[in-house]
Amino acid sequence: MSDARALQPYTYARRELVEPDWRRMPGWADVTEEQWRDVQWQRSHCLKNVQQLREVMGGLLADDVYDDLVADQQQRATMSMLLPPQMMNTIVPSTGPDGMPAAGAAYSAAFRADPVRRYMLPLLSDRFTEWASHPFSSRDSLHEHDMWAVEGLTHRYPTKVLAEILPTCPQYCGHCTRMDLVGNSTPQVEKLKFTLKPNDRLQDMLDYLRRTPTVRDVVVSGGDVANMPWPRLEQFLSALLEIDNIRDVRLATKALMGLPQHWLSAPVVEGMTRVAGAARTRGVALAIHTHVNAVGSLTPLVAEAARTMHEAGVRDVRNQGVLMRGVNDTPEALLDLCFGLQDEASITPYYFYMCDMIPAAEHWRTSLATAQDLQHAIMGYLPGFATPRIVCDVPFVGKRWVHQVHAYDTVRGISEWTKNYRTSVEGDDADALSRTYPYYDPIDTLPEEGRRWWADRARLEAGLGTLVSG
Repeated sequence: MSDARALQPYTYARRELVEPDWRRMPGWADVTEEQWRDVQWQRSHCLKNVQQLREVMGGLLADDVYDDLVADQQQRATMSMLLPPQMMNTIVPSTGPDGMPAAGAAYSAAFRADPVRRYMLPLLSDRFTEWASHPFSSRDSLHEHDMWAVEGLTHRYPTKVLAEILPTCPQYCGHCTRMDLVGNSTPQVEKLKFTLKPNDRLQDMLDYLRRTPTVRDVVVSGGDVANMPWPRLEQFLSALLEIDNIRDVRLATKALMGLPQHWLSAPVVEGMTRVAGAARTRGVALAIHTHVNAVGSLTPLVAEAARTMHEAGVRDVRNQGVLMRGVNDTPEALLDLCFGLQDEASITPYYFYMCDMIPAAEHWRTSLATAQDLQHAIMGYLPGFATPRIVCDVPFVGKRWVHQVHAYDTVRGISEWTKNYRTSVEGDDADALSRTYPYYDPIDTLPEEGRRWWADRARLEAGLGTLVSG
């Protein structure tokens, strides 16, 4: 009898989570477990510049890696550097049978190839020299700012809003879709700034929700809610739960993975227990949405934080990842991550978004065809409720499962999408539900004919300053 396992494209094998030994890093050789688990130690030792990275790495990395990182920060980066020790520790984790690569060339090669590094510490050599940005890329690619009902509150869907309660995170992802607003300005991007005082902005959001009974679902985000002082966040959430029409509240925090120490700290656990109790009493579904892109980011501390939130009374902890080249764009990478989330970390795989069309992101973005192939490849392995949908977030449309595309020109890489509701800026647009909305593949993924078409188009329309879509 043949071994059925050998006939499958993917073979499941349970893999227990491991916390990489941070003491392998010369700069953390004397850090105790008590310090490592302390959220304030983590926050105060975040890596914010290349010099701090050098101090942690000692002689592990070759100078050309640092030069590459500096060049990216100066020439391309849309996000400033900010990496908690917890996340840095999962880059080249050295937990496998081969152990830690030798310092210098071997370690540098492993560092360059690491999937977490590829999106958290982008290098200039990662990015494309031709078509580094798509001609239709933009700083606020989803037009969230255009759809602010009040400052920071995006009313994009009929029954749902996004509350951007603050513009900072404990960690900055290179591919951040809100690069227009979140984080410090970079040499390339002068960030949009909120104009209202924080308390006034939060109060305006609550007032809008009280007078808009058609909204039932609030995603509380930013930024990352882990960066808001807990008393202020709890006050906002408590007021939100008192609004009769609000039935779903989702807290968006990559820090559940990037800084699990925050969610394990006593004030936060005690506060979440109070908030979850109030939500349960009112019959409101309270969930946490985190953002894990690579299985190597999952460690026992991340699993402990997720389970602690379940024990505090949070109904669900879900993952919304981003599909990125060189990070998770194979069936094996996606399935390994999803099984790690579901089996070991008590986090439900929920969505994988195609990377949004922000500037300098083409090396991360995949084509729609690749996303469709990946969705097909992961079907049938995971439980249905834990099989993530791969979605395209189409400007002025919203999330669409990648197989919902209306039309797709694979030569020019232009897909057309339809929708069944108006955004908040289309109330009097009679054609909003009948027109199609375009989305674009990375130009480097197109056949030669398609690449030539875009090059000719760019030359012809260079004098216009902005290309016309379609």
